[in-house]
Parts: sequence; structure tokens; C-alpha cells
Amino acid sequence: MIFKRQKTGFNYIKIIDFGTAKIFQKDKMEHLLIGSTYYIAPEVLSRNYTEKCDLWSCGVIMYILLTGRPPFNGVDEEEILSKIEKGTYDLKRYPWGVISNQAKDLLTKLLDINPD
Repeated sequence: MIFKRQKTGFNYIKIIDFGTAKIFQKDKMEHLLIGSTYYIAPEVLSRNYTEKCDLWSCGVIMYILLTGRPPFNGVDEEEILSKIEKGTYDLKRYPWGVISNQAKDLLTKLLDINPD
């Protein structure tokens, strides 16, 4: 992660995984199944995705930062991937009662199984 303060006064975070990094080509569909299990977007599993799949991964990271656990968990990779494909996760148990509605709203937008 790289933290950088911009002239606007906002901090920006850049998250990089060089193991799967590639040069971005706008609106080009990808078809390779690559990524880390917990962070992989549903559209990547269907092997038809764009750069929007990175927003899903940001949602997973946000969920982990807020709760200390991944949104899609299981006893093995197959169970985790099945939960990712369904796109259901918990927003009721602790600590969700003390997390702002704005944070929950952003999270539900990032973890939407429809990338559009």
C-alpha cells in the first residue's frame, strides 16, 4: 500500500498486487482466472471481467478492515468461491451496529455482484 497526500488535502491509498498486475486497457474484457481467493470478484470467476473487478476487492479489504474477518469465508476454497458467487455477507453481527450507514452503503456498492 502506498499512502500519498494530494494537493486537495485528501489522502489516497494505492493497493498493489504485482503478482496479478497488468497494463490497464480501458473496456478490454479479460478471460483469465487470476486472483487471491478471498478477494476475487464474481465476474472473474465467470472469466469475463474488466477493471471494475478491482472495486470488489476494495470492498473485501474495507470489510476486513471494519470487522477483522473476510466477508466470504469457508472451510475450503470451494465453499469460499461459492459464497462469492452468491454475493451474500453479514451486515448484522458485531460490529455492524456501531458502523456508520455511509460506510455500510459504500460497502454494499463495492460488494455488488453486478459490476455495472
